[in-house]
Amino acid sequence: MTEHREVGYTRGGARPVRILLADDQPLLRTGFRMVLSAESDLDIVGEAGDGAEAVDLARRLLPDVVLMDIRMPRMDGVAATRVIVESRLPVRVLILTTFDLDEYVVGALRAGASGFLAKDVPADDLVTAIRTVAAGEAVVAPRILKRLLDQFAGVLPDPSATPPKALDVLTDREREVLVHIARGLSNAEIARTLSISETTIKTHVGHVLTKLGLRDRVQAVVLAYESGLIRPGA
Repeated sequence: MTEHREVGYTRGGARPVRILLADDQPLLRTGFRMVLSAESDLDIVGEAGDGAEAVDLARRLLPDVVLMDIRMPRMDGVAATRVIVESRLPVRVLILTTFDLDEYVVGALRAGASGFLAKDVPADDLVTAIRTVAAGEAVVAPRILKRLLDQFAGVLPDPSATPPKALDVLTDREREVLVHIARGLSNAEIARTLSISETTIKTHVGHVLTKLGLRDRVQAVVLAYESGLIRPGA
């Protein structure tokens, strides 16, 4: 278990995003620390070698984001994520998984993880993902989402079936936005596709999440596929 001193504030006066690294491989933690420490707005406040340590440090340090490995001793990343989320800590979890789809990813999603990235993600993408999750958004690497949905395509609803009545609370535009969210588009990409402002898209996304009682975009993606609103490869 390792704690690091917080660096304070960035040159612009904003508080850095506080990060907890949780991985049982010290070499990987060192690599992540080197990449993230180069960013002035990111501050690594602690490191954990297993899920139980991650939970303990999350409670004591209250980082903004836990960069969580899935497969760890004592308590895996899924269980650790579930404890952190159910404790209602102001902490968001970004899961790291291997290139091949981890059998734990679905469990981590249901446990409340705010995002999934492959461990070989480019440094710039990792940094962007951490900032995105810290800002309250969700991140799922496209290839992980595709593999996840492809694997479970056989148990998803028939696309010709009538969407559940829960979606009736959405306007036509909101349902259209939900479809684009499920396809992995960012707010900016949806705005360009629909030829409306990004600010308007943010408003629609907020309405979609609120009306459907969803925590973030990850849950919105899952609901869109589970409801048959969209299918893998559509």
